[in-house]
Amino acid sequence: MAASAIFANESVSVYDYRCTVPPGTAPFAEAHDAYSITYVRTGSFGYHRGRRAFELVAGGAVIGYPGAEYVCTHDHVHGDECLSFLFAPALVEDLGGGPKAWRTGAVPPLAELMVLAELGQSAAERVSDAGLDEVAIALAARFVALSSGAAREPLRPGARDRKRAVDAALWLDANAHEPLDLERVARVAGVSAFHFLRLFAAVLGVTPHQYLVRARLRRAARLLADAERPITDIAYDVGFGDLSNFVRTFRRAAGVSPRGFRKAAKGERKILQDRLAAPALT
Repeated sequence: MAASAIFANESVSVYDYRCTVPPGTAPFAEAHDAYSITYVRTGSFGYHRGRRAFELVAGGAVIGYPGAEYVCTHDHVHGDECLSFLFAPALVEDLGGGPKAWRTGAVPPLAELMVLAELGQSAAERVSDAGLDEVAIALAARFVALSSGAAREPLRPGARDRKRAVDAALWLDANAHEPLDLERVARVAGVSAFHFLRLFAAVLGVTPHQYLVRARLRRAARLLADAERPITDIAYDVGFGDLSNFVRTFRRAAGVSPRGFRKAAKGERKILQDRLAAPALT
């Protein structure tokens, strides 16, 4: 099985798995080394844990916990592809729900989990502007809520948490040019990643990653309007990891490419007129 590490910090790791084992291959015992949700993108395989047996198809997910032994079988389809989200014990404790939730074994295709897992896939491929660590935590929280049957109480931030969220936003804005993830910003705020994600969104109406991307876009728009610097330099200077991601994200926000935005800033009215005539995004 080919495994590729996509993302890792203290709370969350994400891996892409591609299995090409042919049907009929002799299975062997393995063990999970972390709490995990492994989402099946394509293909199928059998998953056996103890006396329980599951058939996983696209949209389903394997639920792992440290030390759990299992066996995978490949009787029906040649190969499968999975996106696996691994969670640190401290984050799992923050999520609540107790250890029972993580002993489920596997879950069938559930709409409530599939949409978040697919968002994670889009974030991994940089097609979406979503933060992969934020999506992973949202997926885990959703899984715990579904398995426990209890809805999480909405967060009601007090004055201290409101100040913490505002201070974090100011810090994010000042450091948006740096490579940042949820874990690092949560440490600056002095709380766990899960709690920080909840309180930031509750206070400011956007997630930390959304705010970070928009801070970068705001700075890029200013540089595109005021300077003759190459667009590639601007993309890297404001914090985007590659030019294609910057162009795609900017176009999605502005309705025009960075080059088109620069032309509009220089007085090419037709670009802005076309933008104003375009239908509103919903």
